[in-house]
Amino acid sequence: MKRIIIVGGGVIGLSIAFELMKKGCNVTLLEKGKLAGKASGAAAGMLGVHTETRGNPSMTSLAKESRDLFPALAEQLLNCSGIDIGLRQNGMIMPAMTGREQHLLQEEANSPQGMKEELRWLEERELRKMEPSLSRSFIGGLYIPRDGNLLAPRLSEALAISAATMGAVLHEGTEVNTLIMKGRSVIGVNTTRGPLYGDEVVVAGGAWSQHILRRVGIKLDAAPVKGECISVTPKEGFLNRTIVSDDVYLVPKADGTLTIGATEQVGSFSEDVAAESVSRLLAKACTIAPGIAAAAWGKAWAGTRPKTSSRLPFMGRVPDVEGLSLATGHYRNGILLAPITGVLMADLLSDKDCERRLGYEYTRQWDRNRGSTTSEVSR
Repeated sequence: MKRIIIVGGGVIGLSIAFELMKKGCNVTLLEKGKLAGKASGAAAGMLGVHTETRGNPSMTSLAKESRDLFPALAEQLLNCSGIDIGLRQNGMIMPAMTGREQHLLQEEANSPQGMKEELRWLEERELRKMEPSLSRSFIGGLYIPRDGNLLAPRLSEALAISAATMGAVLHEGTEVNTLIMKGRSVIGVNTTRGPLYGDEVVVAGGAWSQHILRRVGIKLDAAPVKGECISVTPKEGFLNRTIVSDDVYLVPKADGTLTIGATEQVGSFSEDVAAESVSRLLAKACTIAPGIAAAAWGKAWAGTRPKTSSRLPFMGRVPDVEGLSLATGHYRNGILLAPITGVLMADLLSDKDCERRLGYEYTRQWDRNRGSTTSEVSR
């Protein structure tokens, strides 16, 4: 039985653990803090294939594949863990306030990708009927019927319970200090609990992955990006669908709350939320849906996400380093890409031909001079 060590207990690491357990592997997951205690717990839980991957065809294909796995995954997790992840695939809307915005969104609806995803332009009257709480300043909107959202903390919790129920060992409060090397092979990790040995090590530490990898001379082309969100509780039925504009999104949740996000601050690991950020997010949200001003206040929080220069995640084996794989750099799409990342990495680590089965090709580049590795997924 293959012994696999996963470094990182966010949604990506947990998804990989869950999929590996389905293949009968011996899995130990190590998390220095609490499971899903960082970006995964702070995520808004959007499943926005179109809104999050515009202009990036490779990411669009991957995201669509992942989104379409969620209904079956939600049922599996409910049966295994008893947790309902709050999956809502009732669509997203990108509203337009100007003629130029209308023109651009209509072009997207009429593009080959737009027609494939059944994107549809909503005239003002139809927009009002679907979402009466939106500002009267909007003249229409782009409807994206297949996208949606879920409750991100519940997804991570369900994955953790399911993986553990199937036999995975999950250690919280266990920091990985270094990788144990034998020549150019990784054979284990040194942790605050002592050394642990395995056949494969997967680094899935999000924005903190670089801290581990740099100690073996690997530099990722990625940067931490802090994001702040807030939540309120509006009247029942205030919004039915996720609303996305260029600088803010509104995500109505299955538990009745409304998540509003998000700011971006490159290079920061701080989890503090600035009062200015709360004020700015609320002001933008009220411009889109004025009734938010009367909603009950919920909370504010922050998380740090790893952003790569290509906007594509690092996934796959590290060239020239046997026994070491990466699954990081998912940026704003960790929740959306969690199912497909788990499937692809589990197939890869169990020696299955995942590229051929799913139609993706891993392209890796190794820059020996800079000591960096990049990995992209493309059609």
